[in-house]
Amino acid sequence: MNKKSETVSANFLDFKPVPNSTKQVNVTEKGEVIILQENKGLFNFMAQKLLKKPKISQIHLDTMGNYIWPLMDGKMTVGDIAGKVKEHFGDDAEPLYERLIKYLKTLESYGFMEIQE
Repeated sequence: MNKKSETVSANFLDFKPVPNSTKQVNVTEKGEVIILQENKGLFNFMAQKLLKKPKISQIHLDTMGNYIWPLMDGKMTVGDIAGKVKEHFGDDAEPLYERLIKYLKTLESYGFMEIQE
């Protein structure tokens, strides 16, 4: 989503998040989501050689992220997801909308998911 569409858009709660299909994602038997991120670029190459850093990092989502990830199917809106999160986590999800929107924008900024209008 670009800056212009962000400012012109009606409401973030009407957007539909969907995982980035180019990212490899593993889901364990317990429902834990692990995103595999390839470390590219000169700095990462040097870190891999000199500091023995991994070529692929594993990003483990937290409890709420593990719940949210399968809901991002491109059909459910952010508002729909917020309702399900509230129903599942109750008061532990508060402040619900601020937290959910920040979380989704963070996932988007790392290229793990996209927002469809």
